[in-house]
Amino acid sequence: MAQKPSIPKGTRDFNPTEVAKRNYIFKTIRNHFEVFGFQPIETPSFENLDTLMGKYGDEGDRLIFKILNSGDYLRKVDEKAYEAKDIDRLTAQISEKALRYDLTVPFARYVVMHQNEIDFPFKRYQIQPVWRADRPQKGRFREFYQCDADVVGAGSLLQEIEFIQLYDAVFSDLGLSKIKIKLNHRKILSGIAEVIGAADKLIPFTVALDKLDKIGEEGVISEMASNGISDSAIKKAMPLFSMAESEGQTFKLLSEFLESSKTGKEGIADLQFIVDAVGKLGLSNTTLEVDVSLARGLNYYTGSIFEVAGPEEVKMGSIGGGGRYDDLTGIFGLKDLSGVGISFGLDRIYLVMEELDLFPPAIDQSLQVLFVNFGQQEALAALPLLRKLREHGIKADLYPTDTKLQKQLKYANNRNIPFVVLLGKDELEQQSMVVKDMAKGSQHTYAWNDLQQFIGLL
Repeated sequence: MAQKPSIPKGTRDFNPTEVAKRNYIFKTIRNHFEVFGFQPIETPSFENLDTLMGKYGDEGDRLIFKILNSGDYLRKVDEKAYEAKDIDRLTAQISEKALRYDLTVPFARYVVMHQNEIDFPFKRYQIQPVWRADRPQKGRFREFYQCDADVVGAGSLLQEIEFIQLYDAVFSDLGLSKIKIKLNHRKILSGIAEVIGAADKLIPFTVALDKLDKIGEEGVISEMASNGISDSAIKKAMPLFSMAESEGQTFKLLSEFLESSKTGKEGIADLQFIVDAVGKLGLSNTTLEVDVSLARGLNYYTGSIFEVAGPEEVKMGSIGGGGRYDDLTGIFGLKDLSGVGISFGLDRIYLVMEELDLFPPAIDQSLQVLFVNFGQQEALAALPLLRKLREHGIKADLYPTDTKLQKQLKYANNRNIPFVVLLGKDELEQQSMVVKDMAKGSQHTYAWNDLQQFIGLL
């Protein structure tokens, strides 16, 4: 017996209903991207390995899916590296390409390669899949879509304000409420590391701090200590762990904590400007809060950092995030080009909307009208009527075979088709058709030359 096929862990098949729901989210996000003036681009699903490596920190680098070189890739392997099982050296010898980890680094590479064709500031959006060799769990997949919007060539904080408005517009349109946009600044994190005497441990410090809501205070302290951060530095950082609970006092407490740090005070000033401006503009369906534990653990952020948390009643990780990366293109040779961007986590947004039953009721209605097939003559007579319906944008089809009527009606019910057209021998003679409303069970007869009356009901 043939073995039952399977798919890799962390990947999924999508049925027609699921695709319709995902497309609904795609369409909503894409519409707002374009309303806000962003232009679409696409990049390859895989990049050169050296384009991706070293851009996401050690944790991110380990999650990059490497692609084996084609052909006899072991022929060029150094025997000493092979015998020593030196993973870093072996990887460099057997893999030159990798699946993209996110859309931001490929975008930076795109900007550098096409800089002479781009009008700056360049506002781009990109909706494509990415891959991460992560441990699959609820809301975390190895293959998933990102929906990104970025601006390069504009250093103004007005861009951060616009992105917060963009988040608010999209989530409001999707019917999602109780969404929390968390905000922090890398300069604040650098200032904190400086003040506590751990400036040389900035990356492990921020990676640990970012896990505060996941592993708790004790877990963060343990991870910091294991990464060489001194007990005295950890003790000085302790007030940060409860700062999130000091509603309305965050800026005051931060200013006191970072009094001696010029860098930290610059970060506070940026956040204060953003928060004040958003407060004056107002948000429809989201709230904005400063969270000093937010770090996102990615090396390329240099300024503001965003993370979006879904409704508390749905236990889910972040459903969006991003930040400012003023020197990202510098890693590819293009210096002094500011950038800031955000991402929507489509798959997690889908799960939240599914759990809260927020999708429109008829979203999976792939057909509005189905013509029953009573035979070849009747089917041929139905084709011109089908064409007229389709010309008016109505989703209509003809059942392909003249099987039993009951089977065809069951098919219509299973596909949630609201109207079934009966065009039999009598209707051929009278040049009419009987339309059955599947929900009400009622029927109405329309003449072929009066098809517009039926179209008006759809």
